[in-house]
Amino acid sequence: MTDAIEPGMYDIPAELYHSDPVPGGSLSASGAKVLADCPARFGYLLDHPQPFKPAFEFGTAAHTVVLGDGPELVVVEEERWDTNAAKAKVKAIRAAGGIPLKQADYQRICDMAEVLAANSEASEILTPGSGVAEQSIFWPDGPLWWRSRFDWLRDDLIADYKTTQSVHPDKLSKAVHELGYTIQEHIYRRGAVELGLIPEGASFKFIFQEKQPPYLVQVAELDPVARYAGLRLTHLAAGRYLYGRETGHWPAYSETSTVIGLPPYIERQYA
Repeated sequence: MTDAIEPGMYDIPAELYHSDPVPGGSLSASGAKVLADCPARFGYLLDHPQPFKPAFEFGTAAHTVVLGDGPELVVVEEERWDTNAAKAKVKAIRAAGGIPLKQADYQRICDMAEVLAANSEASEILTPGSGVAEQSIFWPDGPLWWRSRFDWLRDDLIADYKTTQSVHPDKLSKAVHELGYTIQEHIYRRGAVELGLIPEGASFKFIFQEKQPPYLVQVAELDPVARYAGLRLTHLAAGRYLYGRETGHWPAYSETSTVIGLPPYIERQYA
C-alpha cells in the first residue's frame, strides 16, 4: 500500500491491517469498542499496544481452516512445550508468521471445520467461490477514517465466524453485548455499503461455533434493537475518538467523585 490510501477494499496481510496503514490513523471496530467503554483505556493502548497473546492463536487457526485463508499452521510434534527445544521451535514458527499448534488442538480445529461443513446454513453461507475471505477496507467519514477486515464477504451479505464457549441463546445475547458485536456489525455493514460492496439492507450473519465437542453451530443475526444499539455506540465512540485526537485528552469513566447505586435487579429487591 502507498502512503496515500484510497477508499476501497485491499487484499493485504492481517499484520499490515492491524498496524493501521492510514496516514494519521484510522478507527477500527476493536478500537471503537474500547472507546465506547472508556476513552482513557483507548488512549493508554495507543501508547502501549497489547502484547502478543497465544490464547488468540486457536481462534485464528480455526478461521484459517474454516475460511481457507490465513497464516500457516504448523503442528509441533513435542510432548511438552516447556522444554528449550520446544520453545525454540514455537518461537521460530511465530517469527515466520505462522501459528504453532499441538496435535490435539489441530485435530480439534479440523473436527470443528467438519461439523461446520455439515451445517447446511453455515456451509451455504461459506460456499467456496461465493465470496472472499480476509479482505480489508478503508473509508473516510468526515474528519476520520475507518478500517474493517471481513471474515467472509459476498455481494449479498457479510459473515463473521466466531468461536465461543456456548451457543445457548442467552449466552450469545450476553456475548453480543459484552464483546461489542453490535458495534462491529454496524461498522462493517456501514463500510461495505459506503464502498458499494453490498446493497443497503444486506444481511450480516454471525456464525458461532462452540470450541468443545460436539462443536455446536449457530447462525444468527442481530435484532433491530441490537442494531440500533450498535449505531448509537459507534457514534459515541467516533465522537470520543475525534475529541481525544484533537485535544490529547482521553477521559476515564468519571473525572469527578460519583455516587454508586446497586444494579437494578438488586435494587428492585429493596424498592
